[in-house]
This record gives sequence, C-alpha cells and structure tokens, in this order.
Amino acid sequence: MNARQLEIFRAIMRDGTLTAAANSLGISQPAASKFLHHLESQLGYPLFDRIGGRLVPTMEANLLFADADRVFREIEALKSLARDIGAQKIGLLRLGISLAVTYSVLPKALLHFRAKHPEVKVHLHALPKREIAEALLLGDIDLSITLSVIEAPTVRSEILSDVPIVAVMRADDPLASKERIGPSDLDGMPLISYGAHAEIGAAMDAAFASCGRQREVAIQIASSVGAVPLVREGLGIALVDGLVAWHGFEGLVARPFEPHIAMQMVAATNDARPASRFVRPFLATLRDVL
Repeated sequence: MNARQLEIFRAIMRDGTLTAAANSLGISQPAASKFLHHLESQLGYPLFDRIGGRLVPTMEANLLFADADRVFREIEALKSLARDIGAQKIGLLRLGISLAVTYSVLPKALLHFRAKHPEVKVHLHALPKREIAEALLLGDIDLSITLSVIEAPTVRSEILSDVPIVAVMRADDPLASKERIGPSDLDGMPLISYGAHAEIGAAMDAAFASCGRQREVAIQIASSVGAVPLVREGLGIALVDGLVAWHGFEGLVARPFEPHIAMQMVAATNDARPASRFVRPFLATLRDVL
C-alpha cells in the first residue's frame, strides 16, 4: 500500500462512495476505481462489498482503517514539517557548550534567541572541551562554544571575547577585602585551579614565576564551576575564569587576578559537516549578550 492508495482508501472509508471520494480528491471516478482494484489485487482480498450501488467496508477494511488513518495523518504532519523547515519556521540547533559558558552568558543568549525563533528545537550538550571537540568532528553538534581553540583541519574558529582569570574565595576570607589578588597574596594558600597541561595553565605558571613564585595546585579541576562546593567548604581559593557569574553563588566573591591573564571564548563549526541554518542567528544573539 503506497501513499496514494492509502489516501484513496481513507477517502472511500470516510465518504462512503467512489464518486464522493473521487470528488474530494479531485480525480475522476474511474481513476479512483482503478486505484481501489489495484490495491485489492495487491492485498489479495476485497476491502469493500458492492451492495446496492454502495461500497460497504469488509471486516479487513475496518481492521486496516484505524492504522491507515493514523499513518495518513502522520504523513500529512511530516509534509507540514517539511514545508515549515523549508520556510525556516522551525529547525534544530545542536550546541556543545563548556560548563563555564552554560553558567554565565548562555541562558540569556538562549532566552533572546528563542524569543526570535520560538519553533527552533535546541539540543544542549554541556561537556568538557575534549568531548565537545569529538562531537563537533563527528557532526553530533552544529556549534561549539569553549574557552580555548579546538585545533583540527576542518574546524573554523572565531574568538568571541577575552575571559580574564579571577580569584574566587569565600566572602568571609580576609583576602576578600582586597580589590585585586596577586601571586604574593596566595602564599601558603591551597589553590584550586586548572592543571599545568591546560591551555591556560602555562600562562598562569608564568605569571607566578614572574613574581618569583611557583603555582602549586592543591586541587585540580577541569571546569571552573567545579570549584564552587570546594571553595564554599574552605578547601582553598580558586583561580579560574571570570566568565561565570560568581556573584550569583551565595557566600562567594571573585576578585581580579594580577598580572592580567585571559582565556578566550571561542565559537567553532566544522566545515566538513552541514551546519544548522540557525548557527549564524544564534551567534549574533550571543555577541549581543556579550
């Protein structure tokens, strides 16, 4: 049973006669009759009994009709979906986002984006950078937003903004009274920060070395938001990105770190994979928020 036969069978069941079904479909009565005979021949059993000039559905027809009607409505819904996608009314945007971005500018960017594109489905993957890079290369996401560049031949990157390093501490910490925090202020303090292997790690180590000190990380983290419960428990002071809205975490404060060190917020797409048409509108919204 193909889609056209399904449509005619449904029309006959609904309208009761071949003539009425043909009229509703805009075809001739002989054409409708021919479609019906061909369908019954394919199935190997009659769908209608011819009684008094009318078509009376057989038991087999009644069994088929419920599912046939459902399938037909699903086909119509699919056609409507295809038309809407073609008209750019709805679509899908798959995002791979670093946790720091998720806990900072992303919610506002999505709020503004969805106000303009309410029918777009957004699939958000908040992942470590390594997994985001893998998903981008495999084509599982359309756009990545990370705090460092993804190096790959087919990846096209755009730097959106600098993200300075800050010192995050409890509000009752004596250092919270200072306007800025430097390496000398952290002598003897357990540090919660990124490891030396991280892209920003070398720059942080160099900043400490320029002040005659060595950066010793007591607790190494992969994402800045992982420092929140650790700092709250008094396990140390965190040197992390300043992108996260640290003032939104009760009991914590952030102070600028000197000398100035910055990470970079980077948007990336994979030229080897087809991208969603909504990548550009979303990036425009994100730039506005930044």
